[in-house]
This record gives sequence, C-alpha cells and structure tokens, in this order.
Amino acid sequence: MKAESKLKPKSEPGKRKRAGAELTKQEEFIRKHKRHHHEIASWRTFLFVLFLVLWEVSASRKWIDSFFFSSPSRVLRCFADQIRNNSMLSHIGVTLLETLLSFLLVIALSLFVSTLLWHSKKLSEILEPYLVVLNSLPKSALAPLFIVWLGTGTRTIIVAGMSVAVFGSVISFYTGFQQVDSEKITLIYTLGGSRRDAFLKVVLPGSVPILLSTAKVNIGLALVGVIIGEFLAARRGLGYLIIYGSQVFQLDMVITSIIVLCVIALGFYKSVQAIEHQIRIRFKM
Repeated sequence: MKAESKLKPKSEPGKRKRAGAELTKQEEFIRKHKRHHHEIASWRTFLFVLFLVLWEVSASRKWIDSFFFSSPSRVLRCFADQIRNNSMLSHIGVTLLETLLSFLLVIALSLFVSTLLWHSKKLSEILEPYLVVLNSLPKSALAPLFIVWLGTGTRTIIVAGMSVAVFGSVISFYTGFQQVDSEKITLIYTLGGSRRDAFLKVVLPGSVPILLSTAKVNIGLALVGVIIGEFLAARRGLGYLIIYGSQVFQLDMVITSIIVLCVIALGFYKSVQAIEHQIRIRFKM
C-alpha cells in the first residue's frame, strides 16, 4: 500500500505534463492553421487590388483604350447610375431568382433520377450511354430549340439553366450511390431491412459528401445556363444587359454586368460551401 501511495503522486504530474504538452501542440496547430488562412486571404486581396490598380493606371495613361476595356472608375460610375435608375437591382434579382430555381430543380430531379437508377440495375444500364451523350452535348446548341418549344420568358431560361447541370449531376449522384460500402448494405439486408431501408439508412447518408461537392459545381453551372438563356430569350436579367450593351456599344455596361456576375457566382459558391461546412459539423463528417 505504501508503495502504491508513493507511485500515485508521481504519475499524476506526469499526466498533467503530457496533457499540457498535447494542449500546447493543439494550440500551435490552430495558430498555424489560422496564420495560413490569413496569409492566403492577404495574397488574394493583394492580387485583386493590384489588378484593379494596373487596370485603372493603364486606362488613365492610355495604355489601353478605355472605351473598349473600360476601367474600375468607369465601372463604378456605370454601376451607380444603374442603381439610381433602379434597373441594375431589378436585373440582378431576376438572374438570382432564375438561378436559384434552376439549381433547386436540378438537385431535386437529379436525386429522383439517380435514385431510380440505383433501384433498377437494368434501367441504369439502358440510360447510362444516353446520359453521357447528353452531358457531353454543348448546351448552347439546345437553347434555340427551347425557345421554339417553350417560347421566350422565364420558363425557357430556367430550363436552359437546368440543361447545363442536370445530366452531369445525375451521373455524379449515381456514381456516389454506387461507391457506398456494399458490406453495410448487406448488413441491412441481413438484419431484415428492405431495399428502401438500405437506401435511406446507408446509401443516401454515405453519399452526402459527393452530393455536397456536386451541389457546389451545380450552382455555378446553373448560373451559366441561365445567362445563356438570357442571351437569347430574355428582356430582363444580367445576360440581357450584356447582350444589349454590346449591341449599342455601351461596353461599360457589359463589363459592369460581367463583374456583377462574378460577385454573384462567388456569393453562390460561398453560400453552398457554408452550408456544407455546417452539415459536416452537425453530422461529424
């Protein structure tokens, strides 16, 4: 007993030292991680500001023709004028709504079709070559057909936005379903579960990372499809502004619309990325 009592006090400080060392390493890792992200953000900001400065200086010193290439100051003036006229916000709202509707419909339709393909091996073998061909087809070639079939308007633009992303999304979702551990599915069947139980309890949860990564790609593709549709069949939206500005040689309007599109694309990507981060934290993925 005396020997044990002598050993206990010696072991407890050792444990505290090891715990303190582990905590110090963890804090150091967190500091390095934060420093790395700050460094990346600083370099991104520096490169962006450098690009704007070079662009403005090149236009002011006549190294480039500001009529064709515009400049940051001209873009800001054009954007402010459009905001005062309440036209820019209206066009942005239309493009945002059409993109979100296209994106949500792509996700819903892709989940439905890929689920059918997973449930029926024969159906997947029949449809797989058609999906590959349709995914490889240039979607801009389909836009004139959509106008003939559906007319001009929001419906045509939403369908054009869906056509760019839906076929690749179905292939990605179905591939993710196929890559789920088959032993877990066998375990569900062994315990008396049905195919529906295997899909809802194993396949779908196991495919969440692929679903989220595909969604980040789809939101950008939906925006591309919507702009293609607005080029051909719209009287509102940023795509219409780009076409109209190029036709009347208001290139400041064209470049301003393109920059707004870049900001929207970044905002969409960051939003989906934030949702993905919250889902990963909640489900500890």
